[in-house]
Amino acid sequence: MNKASRTALIGLMSLVMLLPLSTGRANAADETSQAARQFAIVIDDFGNGMNGTEEILKLPVKITVAVMPFMPTTKQDAEEAHRLGHDVIVHMPMEPNQGRKEWLGPGAITADLSDAEIRKRVEEAIDNVPYAVGMNNHMGSKITANERIMRIVVAVCKERGLFFLDSRTTFKTVVPKVTEELGVPALGNNVFLDDVYTEQHVAKQMTIAKKYLEDHDTCIVIGHVGPPGKKTAAVLLASIPSMQSNGHVQFVKLSNLVPSLSGDPFILPNP
Repeated sequence: MNKASRTALIGLMSLVMLLPLSTGRANAADETSQAARQFAIVIDDFGNGMNGTEEILKLPVKITVAVMPFMPTTKQDAEEAHRLGHDVIVHMPMEPNQGRKEWLGPGAITADLSDAEIRKRVEEAIDNVPYAVGMNNHMGSKITANERIMRIVVAVCKERGLFFLDSRTTFKTVVPKVTEELGVPALGNNVFLDDVYTEQHVAKQMTIAKKYLEDHDTCIVIGHVGPPGKKTAAVLLASIPSMQSNGHVQFVKLSNLVPSLSGDPFILPNP
């Protein structure tokens, strides 16, 4: 992704909403208040041999690796993440409100596509990312606000047994509505870690995430490989021991947080 596209993405990231889709506020007086809070780290933009890939994969906790389809290291990154016990999800390129379509990479979902073409591209993307158990949006502020398109995307996820993580690049997202209506397990990002590429900013965002966990049972954060990759990895590596020390924070994969819509455990698709 070029500098201009990164700038556009930073602008979109600033719109992220902090209220979760499916996590409730913890009651301090309730017995669950003493249970371990669950912290899920999602790292986007795998698949292109980006900076920080090795450092992120070596983190001493389980994470979720969002891999872009049809890229030079798509299969390599997905297979290595799976081997290490991490969750793999499809990082689906989707058109933003600002920016050029060519920034998105191959197989992107754009607003001018027919229903049939959207379905074809989503199915092919899932097939291209080994071991995928879910999907989230890469950019996508224009698409995740479009009910027609998201109904197709979510319907394919349902057919394939995938959950959907809304990266929340727009306040106008229709993901909560569509996933609920179609009966697809859904989650939502709470904090972007590295929309500014400095360790100081990532550390500040981690502080926000920790504060969020004081009042909520779960927190989902999104970081990136690429320009901020090594910085994000360094801050996460430094943060993990203190967060684990009191036993009140458990690092989990996204699949551990997926809500059950039927009362039964969520069953992951076969690899």
